[in-house]
Amino acid sequence: MQLSTPGDIRQLVEAFYAKAKPDPVIGHFFTKVVALDWDHHIPLISDFWSSMLLGLRSYQGNPMDKHFQLDSLSRMEHAHFERWLALWPETVDELFVGDKAEEAKRRAASIAAVMEHQVERARKTP
Repeated sequence: MQLSTPGDIRQLVEAFYAKAKPDPVIGHFFTKVVALDWDHHIPLISDFWSSMLLGLRSYQGNPMDKHFQLDSLSRMEHAHFERWLALWPETVDELFVGDKAEEAKRRAASIAAVMEHQVERARKTP
């Protein structure tokens, strides 16, 4: 199935978090470190990916700031980014095919690399 609508992206995001929450490497970020309001978080992240992949302007926020805050509560290590980057494309591949599915995987890799770099840089900046 092609990844082509906001509903598809919501399905992807929900499937990803179904894997991420119980994951032994990254699950604690979503279940213990921060008490996420899933009724708010799922639509927010779906809007982020809809903006990235479909060009919709539905996302409002700064994901970097949220991840800086998260890192201050529980340090995000390279292994955490690697695990996220294993689960995301695995989930994409289970549900979708086509150009947008491939773009979702490419963008995830790029976002994770930038985020990891920025988080490490922020730790070194007083």
